Amino acid sequence: MRIFFIVLQLLFWIPAFGQIKVSATYDSTCVAELYDRIPIGLNFLYDNGQLRKTEGFLQGDYRWNRLKVNTNNGSFQNGTLLINRKQLAEQQYTVQLSVTVPGIVQPFQVPLTLPQVKSIRFNHYADSLKRDIHFYLNVEGVFSSGKIYPLDTSTIQFEVSEGKLMGQDLLVDLHSTTRIITVTATDKNNPNLKITTNIPVKQLPDDMSLIKKK
Repeated sequence: MRIFFIVLQLLFWIPAFGQIKVSATYDSTCVAELYDRIPIGLNFLYDNGQLRKTEGFLQGDYRWNRLKVNTNNGSFQNGTLLINRKQLAEQQYTVQLSVTVPGIVQPFQVPLTLPQVKSIRFNHYADSLKRDIHFYLNVEGVFSSGKIYPLDTSTIQFEVSEGKLMGQDLLVDLHSTTRIITVTATDKNNPNLKITTNIPVKQLPDDMSLIKKK
């Protein structure tokens, strides 16, 4: 009786023995472009045309506790992949998942490609900087997903021709006579992604007559 129950259980979980195609996807709403904790899902396409999906963000009926999933980057637990972003860059932003399903001894090797920065650009909040006032160096990344997000110093390295860098702020001395500050931003994970901008230093004093008095 116990053997009969086990057979029925296997038939319930495995629609058909034969060729199975397994593919992986990630939750595009979790901002995988920036964050290291990424919900993923698996699709199982069987010979008979049936498609099954994992629970979680794919809202399927295939429970994660029925599967064994290993990854060559970071760690995996219950549908969530925690990546090492530096290692991900070295792996060309493709994670290899080893997925073992009930009834099949050989694990499936499933690639999962995550978004990467394709280009970077400056998006200044002002057309010039003032001496002795912090100027925020706003850099945006254009990702392979088509999305655009601001990048910080965890991803970008800055170099300036003059002034002091304080995180992502540039501060030019009050007595500086420089007219142009050259700033270079480089992607730490891909040094080939580099961009330079020239920021004018405001020369004329503010017109105090334009400042409204209370």
